[in-house]
Amino acid sequence: MSTHQIHVFISHSWAYSGHYATLSNWIFEQSWRVGQASLDLRNFSVPSSDPILNANTDKALREAIHRQICRSHVIVIPTGMYTHYSKWIGKEIDGAGIYGKPILAVDLRGAQRTASVVGQAASKCVAWNSKSVVGGIWDLYYR
Repeated sequence: MSTHQIHVFISHSWAYSGHYATLSNWIFEQSWRVGQASLDLRNFSVPSSDPILNANTDKALREAIHRQICRSHVIVIPTGMYTHYSKWIGKEIDGAGIYGKPILAVDLRGAQRTASVVGQAASKCVAWNSKSVVGGIWDLYYR
């Protein structure tokens, strides 16, 4: 039996923190196993205690986001339409590309439209449920 420590970055906007809270609960607040492997999923998202809202410049914001992404194994991005308006999403996708991190796109339940920019950048897309999200993280980590 082995344990795999996986660092996960969840993209979020504090204005839409409900999606982040649900994903965070699914991923980090439950015990997960894949076959004989135990998953130790660690939260490498931008913390609410230091939300980088005070970044003085666009460059400072990008660097702060990239610091979190470079230490992560998998980037999880919900495909909700708010991603079209978030100045963070482009920086997160860019950081994932720079550091060679796979993106897991999560389709929000009942979403009629999804953010094509996230779908195009994603290594994998999954449905809005805990098993598919954690299974997608494992697939991208273990590839």
